[in-house]
Amino acid sequence: MLTRRNLLKSSAATGLTLAAGGLAAPALAQGARIKVGYVTPESGPLAAFAEADRFILDGFAGSEAGANFEVIVKDSQSNPNRAAEVAQDLIVNDGIDMMLVASTPETTNPVATTCENEGIPCISTVAPWQPWFIGQQGNPGDPGSWQPFNYAYHFFWGLEDVIAVFTNMWGQLSTNKSVGGLFPNDGDGNAWGDPVVGFPPVLAAQGYTLTDPGRYQNLTDDFSAQINAFKAGNVEIVTGVVIPPDFTTFWTQAKQQGFTPKAASIGKAILFPQAVEALGDTGHNLSSEVWWSPSHPFASSLTGQSAGDLAGGFTAATGRQWTQPIGFVHALFEVAANVMGRVSDAGDPDAVAEAIAATRMDTIVGPLSWDGAGLPPFAARNVAKTPLVGGQWRLRDGGGYDLVIVDNTTAPMVPTGGVMEEIPA
Repeated sequence: MLTRRNLLKSSAATGLTLAAGGLAAPALAQGARIKVGYVTPESGPLAAFAEADRFILDGFAGSEAGANFEVIVKDSQSNPNRAAEVAQDLIVNDGIDMMLVASTPETTNPVATTCENEGIPCISTVAPWQPWFIGQQGNPGDPGSWQPFNYAYHFFWGLEDVIAVFTNMWGQLSTNKSVGGLFPNDGDGNAWGDPVVGFPPVLAAQGYTLTDPGRYQNLTDDFSAQINAFKAGNVEIVTGVVIPPDFTTFWTQAKQQGFTPKAASIGKAILFPQAVEALGDTGHNLSSEVWWSPSHPFASSLTGQSAGDLAGGFTAATGRQWTQPIGFVHALFEVAANVMGRVSDAGDPDAVAEAIAATRMDTIVGPLSWDGAGLPPFAARNVAKTPLVGGQWRLRDGGGYDLVIVDNTTAPMVPTGGVMEEIPA
């Protein structure tokens, strides 16, 4: 595809393709700083995902590999339209060589789609792979029409993994297997609630009944309809993928209306300690997926730090509790450095995309390979899977919460710290 971006790059790159002596050399060895764009939700309802960005960016800039990069950060403002706009700006006006993007399909998808259209290599993370891949297709409802991407690559877990983790946690409790679903009208909610690729068919196959009151709009201020439906369905387990302010609203109203399930396993909303702390004492034993923690047995290819070291460094630098995106945002820059160390010209988008596809490396979030392992054929080229376990928030004496890993069936290399417990009535 001939775009303004490719035309500019082909004109500008001719002086960068040869090292001294006329021999091709890795881009990192050539002295020219590599321009990387990074789109992230620094503001808006998804801002908690970007809380550790500055810490990670400062750490990357101070690393040996990071000295070769110029990273230009843009705020998506938690808005898909804004994400696409700043991505276009990074490509056309800043002349980036590679795009990095993180945190939910509302951020990753418009950026990846823009990069694919413009022929710019893009690596994304922190969005389940189904809403990332399927959500970018021209006809998400027609699998026969789905096409792989040439420039967009993604690493994270999938819905099959979070469903397995949640049902494994629920299996530790005695329940009536009646589940209530909270699925918003957004990329994540539509994927999680999808009758073909989402929760419904898997839950039915395992003997669960699902009460799904239908899609609601983000930033809803009244969840009475959902709560009444769950009461009518005798729901003992609640699940869903909810933005943080909406779960605070739902859980507060549920308590006020006398609805307390035995388990509430919620994606997105309660990934962060501050979101659970906002619930006061009622956050005890809420559960969620755990993509990364200080106890994950992996180390950084950039710094050699263990997961525990990186999490501890964040707390020492900021005074705040570790959060899961720390590992994955760090891993984005690990992959960027690794890829650019294997190409002779950072300005050749086809060579960079080819290097991403060939990546085989160990990172702070585990081994990464775009080798198709654990994926259906249609997504094998563009997705690399990462491990997932389940955890519960436990109220500490004196206040605050700790996230305790309670199920590692799907990733036994990650140690558990306890077992699943019911939410107190």
